[in-house]
Amino acid sequence: MNMNDSPGSLQSICVEFISGNLNSVFATVEDVNGNILKHVFRDNSIYLPVSVSELLLLALNKIKLTDQILTLFNPSFTRLCDVYIKDASHLTCKGLRVLRSHKISELVVIKLVHATVNDLIGCLGEWTLQNIRLLNVSQSTFGYSEKVRVIIALSKLKKLKCLDVSFTEFNSQGLQIIASDLPCLESLNISGTLVSDISHLRNCKDRLKSLTMYNLKLSCLKDSVQVVSELRNLQHLDISDDYGEPHFNSDENSDVKFADLFEALNRLPSLVSLDLSGRHVSDVNSLKNFLNSHKKLQFLGLMENPACKDDMFCRPTDPMFNPKLVVTGFATENQVLEALRRYTQRRLYVVKSLCYLYADIQNLPDVRVDIIELVLEGMKAFPLALGIQVAATACLYNLTKGSLNTKIHPNWLRKIVECTLLSMENFPNQLQLQKNALLTLCSDRMLQDVSFNRYHCAELVMNSLMAFDDPAMNRMSVAICSILAARISTVETSNLGAKTNYMNRLLDIVKTKKEQGDIDIMMKFTLSALWNLTDESPKTCGVFLHLGGLQLFLSVLVKFAGESAVETKVLGLMNNIAEVSHLRVHLMKDNFITALRSLLHSRHIDVSYFAAGIVAHLTSEGESFWYFWNQNNWSEMVTELGTTVMNWDVPATEMVAYRSFNPFYPLFQCFKAYQVQLWAAWAVHHVCLKNPKRYCKMLVEEGGVEILRSLLKTPELHSAVAHLCNEILQFIKEEFPNI
Repeated sequence: MNMNDSPGSLQSICVEFISGNLNSVFATVEDVNGNILKHVFRDNSIYLPVSVSELLLLALNKIKLTDQILTLFNPSFTRLCDVYIKDASHLTCKGLRVLRSHKISELVVIKLVHATVNDLIGCLGEWTLQNIRLLNVSQSTFGYSEKVRVIIALSKLKKLKCLDVSFTEFNSQGLQIIASDLPCLESLNISGTLVSDISHLRNCKDRLKSLTMYNLKLSCLKDSVQVVSELRNLQHLDISDDYGEPHFNSDENSDVKFADLFEALNRLPSLVSLDLSGRHVSDVNSLKNFLNSHKKLQFLGLMENPACKDDMFCRPTDPMFNPKLVVTGFATENQVLEALRRYTQRRLYVVKSLCYLYADIQNLPDVRVDIIELVLEGMKAFPLALGIQVAATACLYNLTKGSLNTKIHPNWLRKIVECTLLSMENFPNQLQLQKNALLTLCSDRMLQDVSFNRYHCAELVMNSLMAFDDPAMNRMSVAICSILAARISTVETSNLGAKTNYMNRLLDIVKTKKEQGDIDIMMKFTLSALWNLTDESPKTCGVFLHLGGLQLFLSVLVKFAGESAVETKVLGLMNNIAEVSHLRVHLMKDNFITALRSLLHSRHIDVSYFAAGIVAHLTSEGESFWYFWNQNNWSEMVTELGTTVMNWDVPATEMVAYRSFNPFYPLFQCFKAYQVQLWAAWAVHHVCLKNPKRYCKMLVEEGGVEILRSLLKTPELHSAVAHLCNEILQFIKEEFPNI
């Protein structure tokens, strides 16, 4: 079995559960105003070792890390050595002080904005200050007034080997200090900083092994190339750019030609990694000469660099092709995927890679979980970047469409759905993104076999239905809503269906289709959605009636008389209304009762079944309803109800699905008309026969067994009703022998 198709380890599942259920696992300490001060283990004897503590912190990175959540890492219960905080935008010194009691070797705190880097260093313990090897404060604030203090604080970290200050206010003055004062510094990332002069790197030229200068604007390129050429021990060099500025070219008037650059690079014998992405390499011969002199090169970055299309990187038969050389670019699938792996924090590279990827995965023959993972990482890294989200959602559809999603483990499908929903939520008015999302979601496997917040999904889908008048999108929206409405709780159904704007939109679709005389898939799904939204939801039924839904549906019955696909859904919704005692009066209309009596004898058992259900519920209301519509005629219809039910054959498949049997229990008490009891018994018998595991359990949990047993003790119980009840109890006995 492919590991990507396997569930996670027990440890990872437990850690994920803990991170998603903090209030269940931990107790909270609050102040007098009810504000959470800290989280503590409910069991104070628990202690998490380093490996588990660090896994928990990584898992918590997926949610919004706060000062209160960081209190979980009290050193009395946990131990941290490597600390990774990918988004510190909600943290302050108050929360970061928990780090003081841990012995930290590697510290990554990205996007720290409510405290400065100087504050962060001040939150570290003495052991950490003397022993920390790696510090990454990318996208964090130094504080304009404290910049010098920060640099001085950094210079105290004497054993620091790796420093990442990318996309901060770090400048040339800071570079001068750390290059001189950090004797162990081997790896430096100054991408996107204010450094304009790298000449100070000469102070650490004998020890620097890795230098990353992505999007760095240097004042004198010629001098910078000379400095780089002196870093004799350099193994990794990144001078990539995404602004499209030439910097290097072969023009005679240029400050530095590519030939000059490669001549300088040839003086770096230890290079194994070089990134030239975003640079327009016009002198391919110089590049080839460089590669010939650097046989140990393992990585070459050529993203958005036309040189990536050269045969030496694309054709295994080319004499220069090196199978051990990893290349990023846009010419092959491998180049694109490698770009997605390496450039996770570079917005332009991610969106470009996703666009190239989309073209490569139009017709995949098999599941590619490796690609799914990369796409999801790009989405999570830039949730508010429209270009990335549009391209990513398009890729996800291609990666899951058709039979592909049946071969993907539900864990991956859940991650796909969650990222898709977040994208929909962030960009509610972007048509193409919403369409991509609906295409991905509109799948039985996605909607029924995967665990996710279905109510939130239904809301987003209905919002999309409200926002756009695109026929294809609307079809998908109502289809998705129809399925989800049957899978969410009754409380959630009521909340969704009670929103007047949603109900109006669905009723407008039905009205339009009725006027067009069109029974298409859109009409069927919309009727199903309305049916499911009103199921055991008196509130939604009330909104439906208030907005004129009953009059519309009566006209639909007339317009599409004899069309069982329509009649079943319309009567199913009417049946939901009939289950609500105080709403039954709305159904007592001559034209509807006349139609109902006719539909009671439909040759389609599903139509007849729901017509009979409405008659049963109305009859159970009492004599006031009998007199409302001529007592004799009503008595005749009740008699016909019994005859109809007795003549039904057992359907081949499960005809209907129920959330509960609560609407049926009152019907069993209707001794004035055994036909009502008969219909209720037949209905329960039918679903228990077809799906005993679900419905027998439901009866047991709801106390239905006691109701049936009590009913059977009643002397006046009709023999046909008793027969069905006894068979239902036998089904239950087979499922639950001890009952």
